[in-house]
Amino acid sequence: MSVSTVTTTAFAGQRPGTSGLRKKVTVFQQPHYLENFVQAIFDVVPELKGGTLVLGGDGRYHNRAAVQTILQMAAANGVVRVLVGQGGLLSTPAVSCVIRKHGAVGGIVLSASHNPGGPDGDFGIKYNVTNGGPAPEKITEAIYERTTTITEYKTYQAEAIDIESLGEYTLGGMQVIVIDPVSDYAELMESLFDFDKIRAWFASGKRMRFDSMCAASGPYATRIIEGLLGAPKGTVVNGIPLEDFGGLHPDPNPVYADDLVAHLMATDAPDFGAASDGDADRNMVLGRNFLVTPSDSLAVMAANAQLIKGYAGGIAGVARSMPTSCAVDAVAKKLGLPCFETPTGWKFFGNLLDAGKVTLCGEESYGTGSGHVREKDGVWAVLFWLNLLAVTGKSVEEIVTAHWQEYGRHFYSRHDYEAVDTDAANGLMTHLRSQLASLKEQKLGAFTVALADDFAYDDPIDGSRSEKQGIRVVMTDGSRVVFRLSGTGTEGATLRVYLEKYAADAAQHGVATQTALAELIVIADQLAEIKTRTGRDAATVVT
Repeated sequence: MSVSTVTTTAFAGQRPGTSGLRKKVTVFQQPHYLENFVQAIFDVVPELKGGTLVLGGDGRYHNRAAVQTILQMAAANGVVRVLVGQGGLLSTPAVSCVIRKHGAVGGIVLSASHNPGGPDGDFGIKYNVTNGGPAPEKITEAIYERTTTITEYKTYQAEAIDIESLGEYTLGGMQVIVIDPVSDYAELMESLFDFDKIRAWFASGKRMRFDSMCAASGPYATRIIEGLLGAPKGTVVNGIPLEDFGGLHPDPNPVYADDLVAHLMATDAPDFGAASDGDADRNMVLGRNFLVTPSDSLAVMAANAQLIKGYAGGIAGVARSMPTSCAVDAVAKKLGLPCFETPTGWKFFGNLLDAGKVTLCGEESYGTGSGHVREKDGVWAVLFWLNLLAVTGKSVEEIVTAHWQEYGRHFYSRHDYEAVDTDAANGLMTHLRSQLASLKEQKLGAFTVALADDFAYDDPIDGSRSEKQGIRVVMTDGSRVVFRLSGTGTEGATLRVYLEKYAADAAQHGVATQTALAELIVIADQLAEIKTRTGRDAATVVT
């Protein structure tokens, strides 16, 4: 058994996106493709030599094979200890938890999050730094630059490690510890939430349905909700992670989690419903006959944080991604809290959390989190809501409608146009940018434009600047239309159009969301020429 140096050739297009490098499984299965990217990580992060690495993923197809490859490369590159989840499984928030608890240099997460899995599906990899959060742009860009010039990588020739069994192993001079993927995370959750009150909520006869979508959240939800919290067996459905997610699209929204929605809209609906995604960092929460938008969920959490054990001392501030609705801004204003608007991508929250500027943060794409880790966290968000239901004795609908009465309602929706021709999508954004200078004070239907720009963010902690983060058209009444190309797909481009309209009058709060936003939907198409430029008559997914 020895270290080998393998000659390789650089691959084009290995620049990490918002959440790492995502491609089709068949791309990652090419000889040297994964190895090139992993070697670039070791070359760019020299601290890994002599340090501890956390390794795991969402259990999708190719996860186990990739874990073995990375273990062999870690041994060859001088890593002294690797903590790997049993079976190669670690949810993304659990990776962050383990990095922080055990003082690791960083972690490698194998996931394409909410993208489909299986042999014909997607695969992904990203590097998380020592605070447990996604690597900042200076590191991801350095990794990409290294992939463009790489000529060789190192690997340790050895038999595969038995990652299915808990225990300690040796690979060359490196210690491999196969850990229980749930235990550290469950311990953290118990420190944040009042498990006794939640147990009492279940014991009173309240019912819940948690759909893990055959993805990574299953073992976490089953151990915590059915085990530690005493919910009846069967509360968690689709709880066994499968390499193809059982054919499901593991994206927790009303379109792809339609089975959960149907159960919560039925006459015998449970009191609470929730779903999580491929790697368990996203969440959707529902009440009986009631959907909660991610933006409203973040705002409700911020408004009620003092009721939750781990946040009873108050929160330092809040942050949201720019496309996320301004519902949490209204809470922050009333409570006198700092509120930050960042680009999309959880790494932008990391600096604010590390500096103690914020406690809660969220994105409109079904992601919420807090300072307990440096990733969005789906199971944590569901436990937060369970705790809130238990301490208030109210239903989900009662909590949200009362919130609207106090803060007003921010009608909000995202229209996704998936797999759009890349040139057409870029042309659409160029067309929008060409109009920005002339849009201010223009009348668009019943609205008047107050601001039109291409969002740029100056990080208040490290001084870095991120430009071209999405085009905003903000009206004088606070209504908004936002356009952005997503970096999470693997085919073509995904155009995301975000629509928001504020209603202070409670008499308007019962209007259907798409009805309330109807005029803004027309304006968005007219401004961007969506139908003309993409050839699409309608969005692929509306959430």
